[in-house]
Amino acid sequence: MMGDRGIRERHPNGEITTNGKMEVEQMISRKLHLKRAAEHLKSDLMKQLDSQVNDFMNCLIEESASLEAAPVLLSDKESNKLSKKSRTPGSPGKVYVSRRSLLDELFEVNHIRTIYHMFIALLILFILSTLVVDFIDEGRLVLDFNLLVFAFGQLPLVVCTWLCMFVSVLVVPYSLLHLWASWYPTCSHPTLWSVLVGTVSMLYQGLGLGFLPTSVVLSNSLPPASRFIIIVEQVRLMMKVYSFARENVPRVLSAAQKDKTNGPVIPQLTQYLYFLFAPTLIYRDHYPRNPYIRWSYVATKFGQVLGSLFYAYYVFVRLCIPQFRSISLQLFDLRAMVLCVFNSILPGALVLFLAFFAFLHCWLNAFAEMLRFGDRMFYKDWWNSTSFANYYRTWNVVVHDWLYYYVYRDFLWLTEKRFRSGAMLFVFTMSAVVHEYILAICFGFFYPVLFCLFMCFGMMFNFILHDRRKGPIWNVIMWTSLFLGQGVIICLYSQEWYAQRYCPIDEPSFLDLLKPRSWTCHLTSPHAEHSGGS
Repeated sequence: MMGDRGIRERHPNGEITTNGKMEVEQMISRKLHLKRAAEHLKSDLMKQLDSQVNDFMNCLIEESASLEAAPVLLSDKESNKLSKKSRTPGSPGKVYVSRRSLLDELFEVNHIRTIYHMFIALLILFILSTLVVDFIDEGRLVLDFNLLVFAFGQLPLVVCTWLCMFVSVLVVPYSLLHLWASWYPTCSHPTLWSVLVGTVSMLYQGLGLGFLPTSVVLSNSLPPASRFIIIVEQVRLMMKVYSFARENVPRVLSAAQKDKTNGPVIPQLTQYLYFLFAPTLIYRDHYPRNPYIRWSYVATKFGQVLGSLFYAYYVFVRLCIPQFRSISLQLFDLRAMVLCVFNSILPGALVLFLAFFAFLHCWLNAFAEMLRFGDRMFYKDWWNSTSFANYYRTWNVVVHDWLYYYVYRDFLWLTEKRFRSGAMLFVFTMSAVVHEYILAICFGFFYPVLFCLFMCFGMMFNFILHDRRKGPIWNVIMWTSLFLGQGVIICLYSQEWYAQRYCPIDEPSFLDLLKPRSWTCHLTSPHAEHSGGS
């Protein structure tokens, strides 16, 4: 007993006996084991909590949708009669709930925020490389942004054109709806009256909102970014006008059938004005609103948009212009195309990320914050997609919702749900045509690369890489295809841009306008030696 007690005692010089060392090592080992167990438990709890929160929110949204969709009980006869006049029977429209954007939540995690810091560091390296190369070539620092000045030229004309478009959209569609709804219940020929007002509305959209802005862009030879602002706003306003009419016309018809003595059931002008600025394409009289505006958040988002713009500038200056300025003078062949595509994957991927971050996250969140718009789900976790079907649904939720509710579902309703594949093909075709229209007007030439990618590879991948494809390998395949597609887009459109400038045609025929100039333009062109800049 005395011997055992003596072994566990501390010696006068402070050293611990052998058994004491073993106890300390065992205690440290126990602590490490507990720490690992706690980390595993934390990971499991976070996964379970995330799954439960998602399930709860989905159930809440479904319940609120069902409550909003059926405020009154109808008899079977009334329900069948109403379903023939409504959009897809038995299915509610989009339900808006207050929620944050996904990146705002993810940036609270240090690991995700570090990826954001890595992109900032890459921007700093782009800036430094540009300054160093300019200093070596010129012997001084060259701080000019000729590409940005060129791309956003004639901004006063752009602002005036946008103001005219916006004022006309604010006045004409609302006035036509108000006039039609006021006379429709008491009109002796309601069908003829509806056709007349509908024809005037279509003429306005086709001529006033369609032809005139496009003619301003083409007749004044606006540069690409200035064209992009006008044409994208043109498409956005046309989609909003359609949604405003699509949501309110059935309501007026339903109210006229129930009670013809009351006034027209149309929204107030302030509600329509709010909708024109709101970051959504589906009209509602009311949206969930936040209690206050965080102006520091707005300033941060606009600052990030400006930073993304300069980021894209340096991507083009360092990675695109030096390559395509020389490659466009070479004969177009298979080897040159393959090298061009693979060299364009990196700038294409960066442009993809910048476009997503600058517009879908920063720009839309800035306007949502200024308007206290509560539903910030402008995108979902598209980067986790294992199928292109899921990618198309989650990349741009704002546009997807419009296509789903007003094109896909209405097509199924008109065909009595007999042609689902036809409805999907129609959605793809409309999206491809609009995207190609925007690029053709902005670049000033017709080169349907994006249309072919949409209609051929996009449709094929939509059926091959469908929702039943799960697992990490399918996410890798999705990213590989996405990067390759971005490389093709950057390569071919950049080649055609320089070919249009190196090999101009004084009096092009209609066939010359349709045939890509990059297929025949090479060093033998007499204009090549005198062309420069971007």
